[in-house]
Amino acid sequence: MYGCQQTLINPTLELKAILEYVCTEANKLSNCGLYYARQMYFKAGKIVSKFDLHKQLNRNPHFGALQSQAAQQTLTTIAESFKSFIGLLKAYRQGTIAQRPTLPHYRKPGYTLFTSPTQALKLKDAHLRFPLVNQVKTWFGLDAFHLRMPSNLDYRIIKEFRILPRNN
Repeated sequence: MYGCQQTLINPTLELKAILEYVCTEANKLSNCGLYYARQMYFKAGKIVSKFDLHKQLNRNPHFGALQSQAAQQTLTTIAESFKSFIGLLKAYRQGTIAQRPTLPHYRKPGYTLFTSPTQALKLKDAHLRFPLVNQVKTWFGLDAFHLRMPSNLDYRIIKEFRILPRNN
């Protein structure tokens, strides 16, 4: 059984800058993954797997700006989008759905969902510790950022945390 709980956070200015940075880098990495996946579809007629995306983009500067598991999760969503596109295309050809599906589109500049599996996080004193990569450590002077753990959840059963930038 899966569940989801939204928790509104009110970050300090310093934390807000870090959150904006990781969400912006996730957005840029998402567009890089989309570009590669779309080119493979147009030129080779191939739908890329998440492993292809991870392998091809692991040297990308936007991949390097995020913690590796979070970057991989961002690219995995791209592969899932293309897999869904193929399923919808088959349904369209069979006449199950009426509207022809379109390829996943590029994201506009801004923020996107930042997902981090709990494997990369630590819980200490009711705060979650999200590690940052070395490049970001030097820029912000921090090795991690911290968010308060919701008191009504058990950390041991949570699979991932998502930071969804909405309404500032």
